[in-house]
Amino acid sequence: MGKIHTSRCNTAPEVRVGRAGKKGYRLTQLRRELPYLIMMLIPTAFFLIFNYWPMFGLSMAFQNYKSGAPFFSANTEWVGFQWFERLLSNPFFGRWVRNTLILSIYNIVIAFPLSILMALLLNEIRVRWLRKFTANVSLLPYFISTTVIVGIMVNFFSVDDGIFNALLVKLGGTRIDFMGVSKWFRTMYTGSGIWQSTGFNAVVFTAAISGIDPTLYEAAELDGSTRFKNILHITIPCILPTIIIMLLLRIGSVMSVGYEKIILMYTPASYETADTLATYAYRAGILDGKMSLSAAIGLFNSVCNLVLLLISNWLAKRVSDTSLW
Repeated sequence: MGKIHTSRCNTAPEVRVGRAGKKGYRLTQLRRELPYLIMMLIPTAFFLIFNYWPMFGLSMAFQNYKSGAPFFSANTEWVGFQWFERLLSNPFFGRWVRNTLILSIYNIVIAFPLSILMALLLNEIRVRWLRKFTANVSLLPYFISTTVIVGIMVNFFSVDDGIFNALLVKLGGTRIDFMGVSKWFRTMYTGSGIWQSTGFNAVVFTAAISGIDPTLYEAAELDGSTRFKNILHITIPCILPTIIIMLLLRIGSVMSVGYEKIILMYTPASYETADTLATYAYRAGILDGKMSLSAAIGLFNSVCNLVLLLISNWLAKRVSDTSLW
């Protein structure tokens, strides 16, 4: 009986100490992570307020919504898929979808590789101050407002007094209406987007390149590798997971072409190539007051983006080890 009593006395304090140790470790870990948890409150509040709370507004797509009325009330008139049927039966629906996809594909096929190329070229500049200067200069256009960007385009490419057309006349050419003819709209839209955002989009790839182990380049130089071969066999393979993730995010927003710059750029003469689902949603919701139709267009775009993201993520899993989930 004495032995049993002694064993109980010896084990009980050990259990209590173990629990106290775990509790103290958790408190210490919580104190260490508390600043980061507080920092996370800001993005969490941002997503709750601007991404999740507005999702209640999706109910407008299934209602005959009147501006200012509550989303859920006894007087709410639910109309099912009426607004989706009106959207799909519109004779210009095919043109809106085509223009949206073409502008997005131009952005992925042309602008996206250029941002990768920009990061690779910046990494090859050996003079430190020149690399920083080039990166800052390429980053500045991103912080210029869209209205100012379009104003700069008008000053350069206006058919009457644009700088570019003045040069064409001086060289013996004829004036071209870059801003008013439909065949030039996609070129102007994509080109201005490249100038505005290439430097900013290259930041992610520049950060990925900076994380590559320098000893890989040193070993390659000892083997006689050139700088171009280093890019092909070291830099690009090392940043390939980042490229895939960024590409998946681009594909997941194919149908979300912004309407701001398009509205500032297009004219009735360029509707054939400029009018998109986003601009129609703006006209339907803001100008015509059909908020339910505008909400239906937004929900349609979101569902299409989700389907494209799921398909592209599945393909990424099949061909590589990198995916969003």
